[in-house]
Amino acid sequence: METNPMRGITVEKVTANIGIGASGDRLDNAKELLGKLSGAKVVLTRAKKRNPTFKLRVGLEIGVKTTLRGKPALSFLEKALGAKKKTLHASNFDANGNFAFGIHEYIDFPGAKYDPKLGMMGLDVCVTLKRRGKRISERRIKRSKVGKPHRVSKEEGIEFAKSELGIKVE
Repeated sequence: METNPMRGITVEKVTANIGIGASGDRLDNAKELLGKLSGAKVVLTRAKKRNPTFKLRVGLEIGVKTTLRGKPALSFLEKALGAKKKTLHASNFDANGNFAFGIHEYIDFPGAKYDPKLGMMGLDVCVTLKRRGKRISERRIKRSKVGKPHRVSKEEGIEFAKSELGIKVE
C-alpha cells in the first residue's frame, strides 16, 4: 500500500533556551554556553511583563535562545536526547505533537566538559513537528487553514518520536 508523502511528519525546528532571570555576567555566560552547545547564533530574550518582586521590568534582558532547523537541528536534538538517555514522559508532548524537555546540567551533554568560569546551568529544548502543507497557514498571500486530519496529533507525535528518533516514552 502506498502512503501519501504529504502525511509524513518532519522536525520543523528545535529551539533551545536558558532563562537566567537577570542581566549581567551569568547572562553572558549563558550566551557563550548555548553558542558552544548549538553552534548557532544566540539571541537575548527580554522580559515582557513588569514584576517588582523579581526586580523585572519590561525590556530587561533575562535569557538567551537559539533556533535550529534542518541537519543542525537534528544533530543538536540527538545530543540533547542523549543527555536525557532517550527517555521522555507522555506529558512532555502537547496536543499538536510537539515536545519539550529540560536538561538539568549542561555537562550531561555528550562531549561537554565543566567550565568553572561558566558555572552550572541547565537548558530547555523544544521540538516543533509539522507535516508538509503547513505553510499554507503561515504564508502572506492566499492564507488558508490546515484541516484537522492533517494536523499532527499527540499520538502521532509520540509515534514519530519512537520510530524516527528512537525515544522511549513512559
